[in-house]
Amino acid sequence: MRLALLAASTALLLATPVLADNPSTPPVATVSVMGSGEAQLKPDFARLFVAVETQGDTVGKVVEANRASSEEVLARLQSLGVKKEDIRTENFQVFQTPARVDNTGKEIKTPKFTANHRLRITSRDLEGVGRLAGEILASPNMLFQSVAFGLDKQEEGGDEARRAAVRDAKRQAELYAQASGVTLGRILEIRDGSAQPYEAPQGGFRVQAMKAAAPAEEIPIVPPASLRYTSTIQMVWEIAPKP
Repeated sequence: MRLALLAASTALLLATPVLADNPSTPPVATVSVMGSGEAQLKPDFARLFVAVETQGDTVGKVVEANRASSEEVLARLQSLGVKKEDIRTENFQVFQTPARVDNTGKEIKTPKFTANHRLRITSRDLEGVGRLAGEILASPNMLFQSVAFGLDKQEEGGDEARRAAVRDAKRQAELYAQASGVTLGRILEIRDGSAQPYEAPQGGFRVQAMKAAAPAEEIPIVPPASLRYTSTIQMVWEIAPKP
């Protein structure tokens, strides 16, 4: 019995290298490229960001003051032609007022609390954004902070950039194949990169509101002719020698 087991083990050891040496599927020759693309689409709207700030010695007082000021701001914006549904609260916070000092280092007495109500205003009158910003600056209780431009359907810009990236990847692969004397076969792999919108920097404004009696002046905000979207993609093709 022991002789039989030993013989069987020896036969298995001798057979193992034969199995390992069996030919496997040969590796597939490939070409891998990274394509990039962009799309430029005209913006549909502008978004202006406005803050209503109030201060007080108690949380209750500062919140109530902010509510009253916000109601005045909403009425003012609607009188300028902004629709109620185009005004949204972006953020509301109450915090302790940071300490302030004068030129001598002496602390300036300030109310204990500050309430900040950030509003987002959507306007489709792109050419009138500067006039609207000027009206906001000339209104009491409002701080004009920034403006940005965008598309109603943001995915359209990204999708168009992706199509351009695929075309670019295919162009590169065909170029490499032609230069190398091979032909392109099946697409073996597609790895999505990224599609990012680029909004022209029109922000950064933070100007203290002018007195209500001051005449409104148009702010020199020039809407971008287009918004630029970019995308990247990695694609892998099978290649073979030319017949």
